[in-house]
Amino acid sequence: MERRTGAGEAEAEADGAATGSAPGPGPAPDPDARWLALLMHAAFFLLLGASLTRFLMRHPGEARTPWIIALSITLAVLYLLGPVLGSRPTPRRLTWLGVLVAVWMVLVVLAPSFAWCAVPLFYTGLRILPPRAALALVALLTAFVVAAQLRLATGFDPNLVLAPPAVAAVATAVFVHMQRQAVRQRELAARQRELIDDLLRTRRELAATERREGTLAERQRLSMEIHDTLAQGLSSQQMLLQAADRTWAADPDAARRHVRTATGIAERNLAEARRFVHDLAPADLAEGGGLEAALHALAARETAQAQGALTVRCHVEGTPHAPLPDRVQSALLRIAQGALANVREHAGATAAGLTLTHLDDRVVLDIGDNGRGFTPEPGAPRATGAVRGHGLPAIRARVHQLGGTLTIESAPGEGTVLSAEIPLAPTALTTPEAPA
Repeated sequence: MERRTGAGEAEAEADGAATGSAPGPGPAPDPDARWLALLMHAAFFLLLGASLTRFLMRHPGEARTPWIIALSITLAVLYLLGPVLGSRPTPRRLTWLGVLVAVWMVLVVLAPSFAWCAVPLFYTGLRILPPRAALALVALLTAFVVAAQLRLATGFDPNLVLAPPAVAAVATAVFVHMQRQAVRQRELAARQRELIDDLLRTRRELAATERREGTLAERQRLSMEIHDTLAQGLSSQQMLLQAADRTWAADPDAARRHVRTATGIAERNLAEARRFVHDLAPADLAEGGGLEAALHALAARETAQAQGALTVRCHVEGTPHAPLPDRVQSALLRIAQGALANVREHAGATAAGLTLTHLDDRVVLDIGDNGRGFTPEPGAPRATGAVRGHGLPAIRARVHQLGGTLTIESAPGEGTVLSAEIPLAPTALTTPEAPA
């Protein structure tokens, strides 16, 4: 019953559109049902007018003529009132249908030629009533049509008995088929809306997940950037200022040198901080000259800051066939900064070297020192405490992001050599860079 009623609502809205009344709330009317409703309305008034004309031509001046005309007008007015009463099978709507059928039956009794107006009434009853009640109404109307045709015939004709039921069966079958098609279309549209809603919800969830992952990755990248630049600079400033404080009374000149060196480091940190605000590119690279110039400047700065305790040299081998991508240059410079920070703070070395080697399909950066060394754990970063320990993990992460490999060669008392090898093949460089 629900399936039939749903189709009827759509078709009743089509009735409202056809007669000019405002459609009620509900699904959009089926275009096919709308055209069928218009056709049935036109057929009803055409059959009603033809039946009245036939009666007036065949029976002029009869006493029942005023009744036939009055009942015809009443039937037409009642039919026009149908869409105004709404689309649902309310008591008022059912009462209207009963009065409409009753008036038609009286007309058929007085003038059998009005019998064929039953076909549009089939449609109206099927559209309003539940299935069993609608079939009962169709059977009743068909019986009246058969009786009217037999009254008009001069003798018994089997065709007059069989034709009306056949027409009623065809009309009912067409209507039921249209109802089922309308229900299928609405169900399909509902499923499509559900699929679209699911797709939109999935896209929103995916976008939210990507934003969360991007935020976490960006936080990791910023933590490594700060560790390799600002944190290392602040650590150096702290040690220099502490040394200046200890020697201020005994050796004022040395203390002032410590302060001046700390001031230089503060200037570099300020430049890095401003670069973070701008685009997070290394300040040495932003000043021009490329990676080689930035590595030379880094070696000279580390040597000056150590004040004779550590000497850092830089050497470049080969020439690149094409300029290195910005992200490769930035990553290699950060790797060098982080490695030298580890040398300065943990190795106890007096000499260190940076070697940048350009090969055909890759670039290699080696950082070596003559410090105390350690026993590296294969494939795992070395933790040095709760606060420290970002150096090697950050270096490993940067190398991994570029599809490269990191090799650490060290032994206690024999120094350390850290080698970062970055491929320059297109497949390695076009991989999206995850934030470090």
